[in-house]
Amino acid sequence: MSELVTGDAVVLGLRPAKLPSRALAVTIDLAVVGAAFVLVSIGLAVATATLDDAALAAVSVASFLLVLVGGPIAVETLSHGRSLGKLACGLRVVRDDGGPIRFRHALVRGAVGVVEILLTLGVVACVASLVSARGRRLGDVFAGTLVVRERVPASRAAAVPPPPPWLVGRFAGLDLSGVPDSLWLAVRQYLTRMHQLDAQVGGAMAERLAGELAGRTGVPAPEGVPAGAYLAAVVNERQARDARRMFAAAQESARERGVRESGALESRESAVRPGGSGEPAGVASGWAPVVSGPVAGGFGAGVPGRSAGVEGPGRDAGAVDDRTSPPAATGFAPPA
Repeated sequence: MSELVTGDAVVLGLRPAKLPSRALAVTIDLAVVGAAFVLVSIGLAVATATLDDAALAAVSVASFLLVLVGGPIAVETLSHGRSLGKLACGLRVVRDDGGPIRFRHALVRGAVGVVEILLTLGVVACVASLVSARGRRLGDVFAGTLVVRERVPASRAAAVPPPPPWLVGRFAGLDLSGVPDSLWLAVRQYLTRMHQLDAQVGGAMAERLAGELAGRTGVPAPEGVPAGAYLAAVVNERQARDARRMFAAAQESARERGVRESGALESRESAVRPGGSGEPAGVASGWAPVVSGPVAGGFGAGVPGRSAGVEGPGRDAGAVDDRTSPPAATGFAPPA
């Protein structure tokens, strides 16, 4: 599955590399290999200075085969088709079916490359690449390989296509907890690029992914449902579940935030409510209690310079000074 996730059968099987990018990659590889060959030749010349001409010729041929032929073969085998030049140009060598190459593929490409690249200065390789519809040189034709673009611009990334309407919601009861993220990534890569794959390669890839997905969920794909449609429907179900979970989490977060804000508002209101822990009741309400009826000392009791029931000049004995009269009724009944 790791090979599929990295794009061996999905991303890489889509866009064959063009001749300019391939030529640049080969130039970089030849520069590196040529520099290594020169250093090895100098070292061997110093070490074999005392040998005769026949021995020197044998050493030269061995170094040529080891460095210029064996070096690229070993690098492509170990890196699964990524040499230094191809890595710099975003290219990679894969099999015709999109899988990673093995030693035999690299061996055939390297052996044929001696003739069409080294001995003919790349003329044969350029002509073969221009004639081929997929840009393959003779080494790729004999080895059954293809050089493709590994790095695709982000602007070309496509969204996952929706499933057929008659499959929407059909897998609502499917258990998706056992499906790893690597398999989801592989399925998504296939769905976003399935229309660019060859029909045979795409069909085999869809069957393989559908089988692995059915094995993880424990439920086989429905009979008669195409593998690509099955994958699209399952991915759509997973996206729908993720959207529902996100929506529920957002609602719960909003509800908790509303409860906190309501509690804070009630605490602020209780701080200023009469009898609360805030300002005194008389101050908070803006009114003073009105006392009615006879009180010791009269209505003006406790007010300096005033006394209740004081007879002034020209007043009756029972008259009360107007300044000491209780305030007019406000329509608000004070608490008992």
